Amino acid sequence: MRPTVLACACVSALAQCVWAQNSAVSESDYFAEMPLVLSVSRLEQRLDETPGAVTIIDRDMIRLSGARDVAELLRWVPGFQVSASFEADAPTVYYHGAFNEYTSRVQVLMDGRATYSTYLTGSVGLGLMSVALEDIDRIEVLRGSNSAAYGARAFLGVINIITRLPAESSGWMLSAKAGENGVGDRLARLGWGSNEANYRLTLDERGDDGLANSNGHNRVRRANFRGDFKLSGTDEVQVRAGQVDVLAGLGEPNRPGKPFHDHALGQNYAQIDWRRNLGDDADLLVSFSHTGESTEDAFQYPLKQQFPAQFAYLKLLYPQLSDTFPISYTGTASNDHLTVQHTVRLSDKVRAVWGAELRREKITSEPLYNTDVPQVTDMGRLFGNLEWRVRPDVVLNAGGLAEHSTLTGDTFSPRLMANWHAAEGQTWRIGGTSAHRPPSMFEKNANQRFQTDGVVLQLGTIASGNVVPESVLSKELGYLLELPSANLNLDLRLFQEDVSGFVTRQQDQSYAIPAYVVLRSKPRYAPYDVTNGADVHIRGAEYQFKWRPVADTQIVLNQAYTQIDSIESKRSNAAPRVATSLMWFQKMPGDVNLSVMHHRSSPLSPAAESNSSALAPYTRTDLRLAKALRMGSNSGELALVLQNMGKPYADYTQVTKFDRRAFVTLRLEN
Repeated sequence: MRPTVLACACVSALAQCVWAQNSAVSESDYFAEMPLVLSVSRLEQRLDETPGAVTIIDRDMIRLSGARDVAELLRWVPGFQVSASFEADAPTVYYHGAFNEYTSRVQVLMDGRATYSTYLTGSVGLGLMSVALEDIDRIEVLRGSNSAAYGARAFLGVINIITRLPAESSGWMLSAKAGENGVGDRLARLGWGSNEANYRLTLDERGDDGLANSNGHNRVRRANFRGDFKLSGTDEVQVRAGQVDVLAGLGEPNRPGKPFHDHALGQNYAQIDWRRNLGDDADLLVSFSHTGESTEDAFQYPLKQQFPAQFAYLKLLYPQLSDTFPISYTGTASNDHLTVQHTVRLSDKVRAVWGAELRREKITSEPLYNTDVPQVTDMGRLFGNLEWRVRPDVVLNAGGLAEHSTLTGDTFSPRLMANWHAAEGQTWRIGGTSAHRPPSMFEKNANQRFQTDGVVLQLGTIASGNVVPESVLSKELGYLLELPSANLNLDLRLFQEDVSGFVTRQQDQSYAIPAYVVLRSKPRYAPYDVTNGADVHIRGAEYQFKWRPVADTQIVLNQAYTQIDSIESKRSNAAPRVATSLMWFQKMPGDVNLSVMHHRSSPLSPAAESNSSALAPYTRTDLRLAKALRMGSNSGELALVLQNMGKPYADYTQVTKFDRRAFVTLRLEN
C-alpha cells in the first residue's frame, strides 16, 4: 500500500501548490471541465458526484490505444485482468479475480442492454465483441458492485459501452488491418439521414491466428444497425439490431483428450428505446430488447486411446461401441427484456430515478441438461436511486434494487454513498453496497451425461440444485482530484469486498454412478456439483492518474493492489497482487501521433486452471505510430501497431501464450 499512499500524498501536495499559484481560477471554471457520467446510478451525473469510482475511455483513447477489441482496452483499467483466448468463448475480462473461465460477476451493457451470455453461465465475452470499436463513443467502467442499479450480474462491476449517435457518424468509412499472426480486420460503415431520422450500418470482420500453442484461426464477423428518429418535440425512438458470429479453433497439441476442433458461437439482438420528455425536470424511458444465442461445440473423445484397459472390458459388454464417443456442449438460448424508467427532479436539491424490469431467459441444450425441454427463468426487478444535495458541498446517493427469480427466489441490493466536495477540485467519496448473484441455470440445474448407445461413459457437472445466491458486502473510500489548470486528474479507490457463499464447482464422489462409467476408477474424473464454497475476501487500493503537462502530451498511470483471502488457498492468486499500467500519448509535428503503453502484472492463476500454480509475472509493451491523412474532403489515418514488444507471456493456460504482433491499419472516411 505504501507506494499508493506516497503517490497520492505527492499529488495532493502538488495540487495545493498549483492552486496557490493559480488563484485566478474560479469554481465555475473547474466545474465546466467535469465530465458527465451517464450510467452509474441511471441518472446523468458529474463524475465527482457518482456513487462509485468510474473510468471513462473516450473515443480518442480508443483510437490511440491501437486496440482491436473492447477486451484489449480494459487492460488499461485498474483492477481488470484480460484474456485474449477464444478457448471458452471470446476474449474476456475479469475484475478483482479470474475465478473461472467465464466472467459471471461483471455486467456489460451495450447502450443499456445487458449483453451477458444466458447460455455460457453469464459470460461477457460475446457481449464485449458485439460492436466494432469504430462505432463506440465512450466506455464507462464502474469499478465496484452496482447491483443496486442493474441487478445480479453487476455483482463486482459494470462496463457500459455507449455507441456514437448516427448523426455524428454520417458519410462512409473504410478500415483495414493486416500483419503478423494472421491479423486481418476489415470494416465498412455508412451513415446517412436528415433532421428527423439518422441511420448507421456497419459491417466488419476481425481475424487472427490466436495465441501461440493454440488451435487459432479465430474469426469474428459482425453486422450492426442503428436508427434514431425524432418523432416530435418530446418523443424520440432509437432502433438497434445486430449479429456477431465467432468461429474459433479449440484444443491443445499433444493432448488427445482435448483434440483440435472448431466451435461456433452466435449472438443476435434487436432493441427499441422510446424516450419522452415530460418537461424540464422529468422524462420517461421504455426499452425492449430480444437477444438470441447459439453454441456449436462438439468433438469425438478418443476413448480407446485414453483408456485402453477400460475400453477392452467395455467392448466385451457392448460390442457396438466405437473407439470414440461424442462430447457436445451445443445448444441455444434467448432472453427478452422490458424496462420502464422514470426520471424526475423533486426539488432543487433532490433528483430521483425509479422503474421496473421484466426478463425471461430460455435455454435449450440436451448435452447440458439431459433433456431437450427448454429451461426457463423469469425475473422481475424494481429499482430506484435518490440523489440528495444535503448541502452545497455534500451529495448523497441512496437506492437499491429488489429482484425476484423463479429459479432462486428474492434478493435485495441496497447502496448508500456520500460525496463531499472538501475543496475546489477535491472530492471524497465514502459508502457501501450489498449485492447478490443468484446462480445461473447451469449452476442450478446442470445434468451433463456423456453417453453413447445407451451407455453412460462419463459424468460432467451434475448440479444438486442446493446452491443458493452468493452475496457481497462492498465498502469503499474514494478520493477524486480534478485540476483543470494543471491538466491533472487523480482517482483513488480503497475497497473491501467480502463475498459470502462463493458459488463454485467442486468434485463430488457421492453420486450414484449410473450404468457403467469408464472413468469411475479415477477420482479425478468424479462428477462436479455446484455449491456454495468458502467465503472470499478481496481488499486493496487502485488509482488512475492522468496528466497533460503540455498541450500535445498526455501521461496516464494506473495501479491496482489486490489481496484475496480465503481458506481455499487456490483463490489467492485469482488476481495479481500488483498490476501497473503506464501510457504516454504524444502528438508530434506533421499530424503524427505516438502512443507507448506498458503493463506489468505480478503472478495470477490462469482462468482455465484454478488448481494449478500461478502464471509467471509478465510485462507487455505496445507501441503505435500513426500519421493523419487528408485527401480533399476525405480524411484518414495510417498506423503501425506493435503489440507485446517483449517476450511472450502465458494467457489463459500455462501453455498458450500471447506472442508479438505487428500490424498496419489504414482508415479512410468522408
